[in-house]
Amino acid sequence: MRRAGLGEGAQAGNYVASGYSVYEEENEHLQEGLRAKVSALKHLSIDIGTEVKYQNKMLQDMDSDFESTGGILGTTMGRLKLLARGSQTRIFCYVFLFALFVFFVLYWVIKLRNRTRGKEILMCLKMYPLRPTCIE
Repeated sequence: MRRAGLGEGAQAGNYVASGYSVYEEENEHLQEGLRAKVSALKHLSIDIGTEVKYQNKMLQDMDSDFESTGGILGTTMGRLKLLARGSQTRIFCYVFLFALFVFFVLYWVIKLRNRTRGKEILMCLKMYPLRPTCIE
């Protein structure tokens, strides 16, 4: 088979003009494009591998944290079961005293807040007797 421009009597200058070098340049251009894509995929796969290692380490840390929390929770549940078997009157007394304490603290905070708000209103009314915004 003969190719155009590459026959037996062809000149060396006809080789470039034959179009063979155009295909060679196009192939080299496509090879460069493939190299760039392969390089991008390589970097992406390395990044994915790094992320997977990081996520696995984080999952292992979470697993150990959950195991230790489960142990603490198991101990607490055992203590609660022990308390449930004991006398209920003492626990009821503690809960009642705690609720009473919280009630008195809230009462004191509300009373103190209202007292300071009342003083602010009186001072505002003394300074500006006809101003209705003091009461808001």
